[in-house]
Amino acid sequence: MWNLIGRRDLNIHLQCLSKPFINHRHFRTRAVDRQNGSPTGLYGFDHLKSPKGFQRFVDEAIERSGELVDYISGMPSSAEIIRAMDEISDTVCSVVDSAEFCRQTHPAREYVEEATKASMRINEYLHFLNTNHTLYNAVKKAEQDGHLLTEEACRAAHYFRIDFEKGGIHLPSGKLDRVNQLNLHALQLCREYGENIIIDPGHVDIFPASRIPRPIQHLLKPIYRMKSGVSKEALGSLDDEQEKGFRIITEPHTLSSVLQWTADDQVRKLAYLKGNSVPHANHEVLDKLIASRHELAQIMGCKSYAEFVMKLNMTSSPEVVVSFLLEMSNIVKPSADTEFKTIRNLKGDICGQRCVDLEPWDEAYYTAMMRSSAYRLNSSVVASYFSLPQCIEGLKLLVESLFGANFDSVPMAPGESWHPDVLKMCLHHPGEGDLGYLYLDLYSRKGKYPGCATFAIKGGRKISDTEYQLPVMALVFNFSKSHHSSTVRLNHSELETLFHEFGHALHALLSRTDYQHFSGTRVALDFAETPSHLFEYYARDYRVLRKFARHYSTGEVIPEKLVKSLNRARDMFAATELQRQIFFALVDQTLFGEQLPVPSNTSSIVAHLKRQHCSGKHVDATHLQIRFSHFITYGAGYYSYLYAKCFAATIWKKLCEEDPLSLATGTALRAKLLQHGGAKEPTDLLTDLVGDGIIRCRNGGIVPDISSYLEEVKLLDRRKAGLFL
Repeated sequence: MWNLIGRRDLNIHLQCLSKPFINHRHFRTRAVDRQNGSPTGLYGFDHLKSPKGFQRFVDEAIERSGELVDYISGMPSSAEIIRAMDEISDTVCSVVDSAEFCRQTHPAREYVEEATKASMRINEYLHFLNTNHTLYNAVKKAEQDGHLLTEEACRAAHYFRIDFEKGGIHLPSGKLDRVNQLNLHALQLCREYGENIIIDPGHVDIFPASRIPRPIQHLLKPIYRMKSGVSKEALGSLDDEQEKGFRIITEPHTLSSVLQWTADDQVRKLAYLKGNSVPHANHEVLDKLIASRHELAQIMGCKSYAEFVMKLNMTSSPEVVVSFLLEMSNIVKPSADTEFKTIRNLKGDICGQRCVDLEPWDEAYYTAMMRSSAYRLNSSVVASYFSLPQCIEGLKLLVESLFGANFDSVPMAPGESWHPDVLKMCLHHPGEGDLGYLYLDLYSRKGKYPGCATFAIKGGRKISDTEYQLPVMALVFNFSKSHHSSTVRLNHSELETLFHEFGHALHALLSRTDYQHFSGTRVALDFAETPSHLFEYYARDYRVLRKFARHYSTGEVIPEKLVKSLNRARDMFAATELQRQIFFALVDQTLFGEQLPVPSNTSSIVAHLKRQHCSGKHVDATHLQIRFSHFITYGAGYYSYLYAKCFAATIWKKLCEEDPLSLATGTALRAKLLQHGGAKEPTDLLTDLVGDGIIRCRNGGIVPDISSYLEEVKLLDRRKAGLFL
């Protein structure tokens, strides 16, 4: 699985690939570091000066990998075996990561088509490598002979072997062939699932235009029809005989805005039903993927796909995960029920009815109304303090205060960029030099990946005692440019998302592992989201916000009272939001858990779990599972978001809260957490960072301590009182 880490509730996802021993990153090319202005290709790779360059990119990766395979077959020293294995991984992953990133973001169809071909070719080659017994035997020798000199090298040998065996190399040839078929089939299905969402996001047409609130009209497409009773012949070219409306494309960002701000309940209903019932083609794709993953798990001797993927996670088993999720569900349900009744009562008061149903398309609208009313929040006023340029200054502030480094824009070489809006940033430390590079692709455009995510382009690794391959990452967002302003302004939730994704990027950019196999976010899945969730706290703390959040026209510093109101409003329905995340995680566990004697319809599974674990209603005409990409790409790992919430809450409370911007805080985060990537056990990193009280042992696995998080969302006192037992 390669590292495309994404946001918790915005359908942003880890890009799916059955995990081979090759943990892809980048190999020899260092053109991305070029500052002299000479021409290059996409992302600094010389081969990618044209779409057809992807063919040569694949050819060279396969050629170089073959040379390294031949070298390893001569059985050099254990240290050289592991170093060469890591270089194979790095070489192949330069193609995998750049091709996938190009597929998701490049505006030119020719580049996307060639990147898709390259992706399929290199993934087929990955499966050849994964079944190479010469490499497998060499790795086993390196792990067993005890001559590896560093803890990280020993860990790399161990995980190379484990990843080989997860690919089925130890199985009889017939079963191994079937495992390879299933892995390739799963990759194709994951890709098809994502493409279907882009191709068929759904839409509804609304007339007249006045039914859509003016502040969100720039998100929608104007459309026109003849006014009732006017024939085409009579229409001619008279604009006043046409009625204006709007087409709502029900992709997640637009749908969220419509549900939150549109007063017309019929508009909300139409948008909600359409947005949660497409693309229809994904019903079959999901069924096939569940079946393929289950068959794979059984061949590998596991009862379920969930069991198969959790063996190397902190949890160790699905039973540990489900027990944690049910514990959280029981804790949160009373408060979530109370919040639901409060929202329903507000709707009743407004509608003038004593008994009224709160529909799913009502929830976002009335919660936004309650937040605005309770704390006198005006969305345009809030956004006026979060212009995008000022928010980028906030990222620079974090880097400078915490790590003593600079985060500045640097010029790109001709051919390096894929769109004029793209920026390239360099993370630079005055005493250490350049630490890594980050591309920013922030604005929405047609055909682009539809959410917010962090993409890996090149991982860090030690090349020699004097040379380190710098990591290269990219942040992708879809901020909408308003027709009424030249500067994009974010709402507070979007600012949190920006800081969240920047946390992923920093995890990679500050990583200093010997092997790219462990670079940055290449960690246990249920640990990967912890740094990103931690950095969300910086988007909520007034001591941080006052240093960069200024009114776009007056320069006024954001008032402390406004920040307090934002945070209180955010926490008003914390139980409901937590319940929603628990529900998603339980659906994920059920879809990829042990199969029932009679296979259930996935829509029935979703409906049953929602009625059991959510306070709100389920609408039978909706099918969450066919467009929630996390179910596909995390595959029994969505619970990791809840783990991250709990871990981050404890780290913030114990380490960061007292002085969040101090160099001492940043030094601890970097030295004890971020720089190690996956080179150390997550449990060791967590306890070394904050001491005891961050993890709990349960049935042979690890679950987070939940007290800091429950205290934060005001649920701890009730739990202590035994009200949830």
